[in-house]
Amino acid sequence: MTLEALALQGNTTVYDNLAATVSGRIREARKACFREWFSDFSNTEHRLEFVSNIHGIEFINDSMSVSLNGAWFALETMSKPIIWICGGGSSIKELEFLKSVVKKKVKAIICLGTNIEAIHETFSNMELPIADTYTMAEAVEAAYYLGVKGDVALFSPGCKEDAIFLNHEERGLAFRKAVKDL
Repeated sequence: MTLEALALQGNTTVYDNLAATVSGRIREARKACFREWFSDFSNTEHRLEFVSNIHGIEFINDSMSVSLNGAWFALETMSKPIIWICGGGSSIKELEFLKSVVKKKVKAIICLGTNIEAIHETFSNMELPIADTYTMAEAVEAAYYLGVKGDVALFSPGCKEDAIFLNHEERGLAFRKAVKDL
């Protein structure tokens, strides 16, 4: 099966499918089953979920990204310049491993919420615009105004829920609503 035949695209999907294939092969599943499963699989809500394309800027909801590892995979998956909407609460030490993917793929960072000092400390020397926002509507609006046709506004917080939202579902729904209200 070719990568292009996968229903969902991106590195994380390839990794997930490889893991599922290895697991299935150990259990002796047939190749035809994998072909059927992977060619019509639908995306998980709030995980690299396409929300809208507004004036050529794609808005992607990855609210399910509740760890920096999840944010890394989301960033790595994108093939277009990224305006990254992220959350706070991580330490400088924790954020260090994101530096190479941010340098390679991100054109602007939008911090949402509080405890964002480590994001500024970690990425300020990369000469990227970094904006601070306190509501989802502000974050989405900032991404829209920083973006140009061909960019992707990726909401991948990379942290657990914060004082603003109860959980990743509420956070993802707020993102969708803010994009719709643009």
